[in-house]
Amino acid sequence: MKLSAASGFCYRFGTGIKAGADLLAMLQSEAGYGPPRQRAAMVSIREAAKQGELLSESMKREEPFFPPLLISMVRVGEATGRLERALLSLAEHYKHRLALRQKFMSSLAWPGIQLILAVLVVSLFIWLMGQFNMADMLGFGLVGTPGVLKLWSYLFVFAVLVGLAIWAFMRNVGGVQNLIPLLYMIPVFGPALQTITLSRFCWTLSLSLDAGLDPIRSIYLALESTDSDYYKSVGKDAEDAILAGESLSGALKVTRLFPDEFITRVEISELSGTDAESIDMLAQEYDEKAKRAVGTLAGLATGIVWLGTMGVLVFLILRIALSIGGAYSDALQPI
Repeated sequence: MKLSAASGFCYRFGTGIKAGADLLAMLQSEAGYGPPRQRAAMVSIREAAKQGELLSESMKREEPFFPPLLISMVRVGEATGRLERALLSLAEHYKHRLALRQKFMSSLAWPGIQLILAVLVVSLFIWLMGQFNMADMLGFGLVGTPGVLKLWSYLFVFAVLVGLAIWAFMRNVGGVQNLIPLLYMIPVFGPALQTITLSRFCWTLSLSLDAGLDPIRSIYLALESTDSDYYKSVGKDAEDAILAGESLSGALKVTRLFPDEFITRVEISELSGTDAESIDMLAQEYDEKAKRAVGTLAGLATGIVWLGTMGVLVFLILRIALSIGGAYSDALQPI
């Protein structure tokens, strides 16, 4: 289930329950939204609800379509009689994650445009060399229309390799996510990436604790929300620590995954109030940090594209100058 669909579902359903609408009627209405997979899931849930089955149980059978966080929040809402509050809070959570993602993608729009323009400029130069029967000033055999097509094929292969690398990292192929600590050590990029991850962790942890989930389940769901197998792998360590009597901050410290500053802030939050309220304040703080981190990553991408473009243009100018200089030198040689 996509974030936008999950946010819309939680908001509509939460609002409907709060207004006292009929459950089966709402499920029938929900069956008219979204792609075929979503409609089929809603029909299945409606049929189960007719038989008196709990909403959380029928949603559980539809995994992995429904996110684990959504199922857990619905289960807690049903048990506490505050289902509408749980769903509306979750709608805000998904809306926040969606807004952060959209901000990041929109921030990358300008660097992407710069990159495309740079490729078009180089392609135009290569094409003009062929049209005016100019010598290969670049020295790579890229002249005319065949040269442009060859350049684009190189760029396409490079883009595919980058895409495969990102796919492998997201799927943790070969345990590649174990390199995350090394990524965090990269200046500017590393801290920004870590801040965004911690923001997602905080929001989910705050939401889970506020809904009434126990700390162990809350930590598991918060780790799940990072979408990183590297973070998910420490869930058992945190669980064992809490069962041994550790506090929330102590359990996070045992994982050796979170920075000392973050652990200290969680510990201070625990001492200053209830876990849910204090973690919520911490989540809001990290939300602001995450927004700045997104701007930092976008600025970094812009800088890399700009430097790369300038580097290519300087290289082209030097190659052309050397080529022309060589031609003049040959012309001045005595016969």
